[in-house]
Amino acid sequence: MTTTRVKLKPFTKWTGGKRQLLPELIDLMPKQFNRYYEPFVGGGALLFELTPCKATINDYNTDLILAYREIRDNVKELIEILKIHQENNTKDYYLDLRATDRDGRIEKMTDTEKAARLLYMLRVNFNGLYRVNLKNQFNVPYGRYKNPKIVDEVLLYDISRYLNSNDIDILEGDFEKAISTVSSGDFVYFDPPYAPISSTSSFTSYTNEGFDESDQIRLRDIFIELSKRGANVMLSNSDVELIHELYSNIPNIDIRVVKANRMINSKASKRGQINELIIRSSNW
Repeated sequence: MTTTRVKLKPFTKWTGGKRQLLPELIDLMPKQFNRYYEPFVGGGALLFELTPCKATINDYNTDLILAYREIRDNVKELIEILKIHQENNTKDYYLDLRATDRDGRIEKMTDTEKAARLLYMLRVNFNGLYRVNLKNQFNVPYGRYKNPKIVDEVLLYDISRYLNSNDIDILEGDFEKAISTVSSGDFVYFDPPYAPISSTSSFTSYTNEGFDESDQIRLRDIFIELSKRGANVMLSNSDVELIHELYSNIPNIDIRVVKANRMINSKASKRGQINELIIRSSNW
């Protein structure tokens, strides 16, 4: 497998992003593979670290996927709109822009304006959270950053060039559809919404659809199917009983416990290192 040489990183903050786990992920992933698949791409930390020449990325979050496509197709206009948001950034400005999905103004926006709205809000809101209510309305409060970097022009242009100069399919929807073309020798990395570590800690509101136990079971079954197909499959998730029960009895499975920082709790005292799992098949 060959990759592009430009050094990239995620273009936005994203809850559950994997930048801190990159050393462990890279150490455990296959050294060679054909096409790269990431059905829950999120902020794309591993994608942008690897920069594969052939990849299929997907997410159920339509706002996020729109941002990927606009960076690919309309990066210059996107940057110009972000500059306007940067010049006007205040709490009142943020709250007014956030309210566009409540009063109908968002329906009159272009796709590029919608993508810029999302990228701006994720840079200045509380902890860079993406969270919506049952009406699919963004509801994260304004953050407390002194000088947030709202426009990273060089990075956005570099990502746009990467997406345009390589064979990168950008899909949106259910993860199962995104892996329909996986074949032997491909590498699939699953980073789903994590199983909750307690009855009060579930954080699956990246969309208003959630990701429940039945989805975790369906994902496990697809993990097994892809492994039998000859693909290299790796998955990250919470270090909880449910995930151990789902994967421990699969033949030729490797389960590793790694440390990660959990930073999304509103109470600083409840943030800190927790255990997570990296699970992989043994096709490599």
